[in-house]
Amino acid sequence: MSPLVIEACNYDKEYQQKLRTPEEAAAMVESGNHLCFPICAGEPTLFVKALAARKHELEGVVVNQQHHLCPDYLTEESTPHIKVNSWFTSHVSRKAVQNGWADFVPNYFHEVPQLLREYWPIDVAGTVVSSMDQHGYFTCSLSVAYTMEAVRKAKRVVVQVNSNAPRTNGNCHIHVSEVDCIIECNDPIVELKIPPVSPVEESIGGYIADLIENGSTLQLGIGGIPNAVCKALLNKKDLGIHTEMLTDGMVDLMLSGAVNNSKKIILPGKTLATFALGTKRLYEFMHENPTIEMHPVNFTNDPSVIGKNDNVVAINATIEVDLLGQCASESLGHIQWSGTGGQADFVRGANISRGGKSFITTASTAKNGTISSIVPTLTAGASVTTNKNDVDHVVTEFGVAKLRGQTARQRALNLINIAHPDFREELLADARRMNRI
Repeated sequence: MSPLVIEACNYDKEYQQKLRTPEEAAAMVESGNHLCFPICAGEPTLFVKALAARKHELEGVVVNQQHHLCPDYLTEESTPHIKVNSWFTSHVSRKAVQNGWADFVPNYFHEVPQLLREYWPIDVAGTVVSSMDQHGYFTCSLSVAYTMEAVRKAKRVVVQVNSNAPRTNGNCHIHVSEVDCIIECNDPIVELKIPPVSPVEESIGGYIADLIENGSTLQLGIGGIPNAVCKALLNKKDLGIHTEMLTDGMVDLMLSGAVNNSKKIILPGKTLATFALGTKRLYEFMHENPTIEMHPVNFTNDPSVIGKNDNVVAINATIEVDLLGQCASESLGHIQWSGTGGQADFVRGANISRGGKSFITTASTAKNGTISSIVPTLTAGASVTTNKNDVDHVVTEFGVAKLRGQTARQRALNLINIAHPDFREELLADARRMNRI
C-alpha cells in the first residue's frame, strides 16, 4: 500500500473516531457557553434541534448567528436557557427579536468576522459541510461568511456532514483534524423557491438592466427584482459576479454566457460569493464548479475590495426612502425586520469603483397602495441602512431617480417624480413646507 493510500485511510479512521449522534454532540454544550452557527443553509439543524431538546438542562447559553432556520429555542420560555443574538433577523427569528426574547446585533456584514473575533467568545462552532475528500478536507459549502472565523476561534467544532451539500472552491476548507465532533445527515438542503416576478418588479428590473453596461460586475440581492434583472441581462456580454449571495438567476446568466467574469480585477474568471441560497439546481451547479469560489465575508464584502473592480453594479431593496435620500431597509419604524446585511458594503464598494453604480429599489407604495414608500421623513425610529451620502440611484416602477452628486432640492424633485402619482402632490406640499424646494 502506498503512503498516500495509508494517509487517506488514516483520515477515514479519524473521521470514524469523531463520529457522534446529534445528541452526543449537543451533550458537550455547557451552561454559560457561547455558540456560533452560520447563515441559512450552513445551520447544522440536527445539532441545533438536539441542543434545543436539552435546553432546560442549561442556563445562560448564548448563540450568535445570522438568518436562522430552526425556531426551537427562539421562544420566550427558552430565553433563560438559550438566548440568541441575531445579527440579521429571518422569518424564524423576527418575532423573537421584536418581542425581546432574542437580541439584535447591529453590524456591517463585512465586519462580522472581526466583531466575533474581538467581542464575542466562541466555545462551540457548528456548521454544515460537504463530504470529506481524500485529503481529509470538508468545505463550508453554501455558507462561508463568518464560518471560518468561528471555526478558528472555537474551542470545539461540530460539523454536520451532509451528502447533499455541494463541494465548493475558495477559502472555505476545514480539515478533519480541526473538528471535534462529526454528525452525518442526508436531509435535503433547505431550498428557496423562485417566486413569480410581478409586473412592478419587472418594470423596476427593466429600468436597472437598461443602465447596466457590458463588462459590469454584479451584486444582486434576493427576491423578484433581482430575478427580473437577471432575466433582462441574458443578452449582455462579459458580465462578472462579485456578490454576497449566489442565486438561481445567476446560474442562468452563467449558462447563457452573459457572465464570464473576464473583465473583473478581483479573481478574474471566477464568480465570487460568500453564501448561497436557492433551489437544488443551484446547488448541483455549484458542486465542484471551478468557475465559482466561496470566500469569507470580510473579503467578499469589504468595500475596498469590491471597489477594485470596474463598473460595479449593486442592486438592493429598501422599505422607505425620505426626500433627502435616506433609505430605511431593515426596520419598520423602531420594529426590527431584517438587518443591514451587505447593502451598505456594496453601495460603498460601487461608489469606490470606477464607473460603479448602485441601485436601491422599492415599489412606490406599500400596504395595498395605501401608503407611499417615498416619504418626507423616515418613520420615527427607523434605522438608516443606506445614508444620504452613500445613496446613488433609487428605482421604483415609475422610473430612476439619480441622487448622488445632486442638491437636496434636486433629490426631492427626482424622488417625487418616481413616486406613485397618487402621492406626488402631497409630497410636493411636504417638500415646500420643509423648504426642500
